Amino acid sequence: PACRAAWCRGFQAAAAGWKIVEFPVPLVYLEEERSFGGSLDDGARRVGLLQRELIQLGHDVVAIVDAAVALHDAVLRLQPDLVIVDANSPTRDTLEHLATLSAQHPRPVVVFAEDEADDPMRRAVAAGVSAYVIAGLQAHRLEPVLRVAIARFEQDSALRRQLQAARDALDTRRLADRAKAILMRSRGIGEDEAHRLLRKLAMDRGLKLEQVAQQILDAAELLAPPAPG
Repeated sequence: PACRAAWCRGFQAAAAGWKIVEFPVPLVYLEEERSFGGSLDDGARRVGLLQRELIQLGHDVVAIVDAAVALHDAVLRLQPDLVIVDANSPTRDTLEHLATLSAQHPRPVVVFAEDEADDPMRRAVAAGVSAYVIAGLQAHRLEPVLRVAIARFEQDSALRRQLQAARDALDTRRLADRAKAILMRSRGIGEDEAHRLLRKLAMDRGLKLEQVAQQILDAAELLAPPAPG
C-alpha cells in the first residue's frame, strides 16, 4: 500500500519510484506523487551525475531549468517535494529565490557546494536550505543525504506549526480576555461567569471562541460614544 505520511514518503522514495526533476542551476524537486523534483546547477555542472544516480535509485527525471529565476514557476507547475542545488557557491540570486520558495512553497532543499566558507553556508540555511553538503557529491551518499534533508524539513515544519499554534492560542486568549472585560463591565458579572457566557455564545452560534470574542469587540466599538471633538 502507498505510504501517505510525509516522513514515510521521504524514506520510501526509492521503493515508490519517485519522479525527479533536474535543473542546471542549484535545485532539485521531490514530487509528492512518487516524484523527486529537480536540481539546479549553479556552476558546478554536475547535473548529469545527479540525474544518472537519481534514476538508478528508481526516480524519474521530469524537468530541467537553467536559471534560478525559473524556479518559482517550475515548483508551482510541478509541485515537487525536494529541491537540489548543485553549485560551486550558491549565488545571491539563487539564495533569494530559495528564500522566496521557502516562504511561499516550502520544500526540502539540498545544496551540494564546493565553497567551504561559512558565509554562503549561513546564508543558505537562512534561505531555508535543509542540508548543505560541501565537496561531497558522491553517488553512494546521494540517497542518505536526501533522506536526511526530508527528515530535517519535516522536523522544522513541525516546529513551525507548533510555534504558530502557540501564537494563535496566545492571540485567542488575548482576544477572549478583552471580550470578557466588556461582558464584565456591561453585565456586571465576574470573570468566571463572563468566560462561561463567552463559551456558551460560541456553542450556540456554532462559532469559534475567538470569532465570538471578535464580534463582541466589534459591537462594543460600534456602540461606543464618539470621542469629544
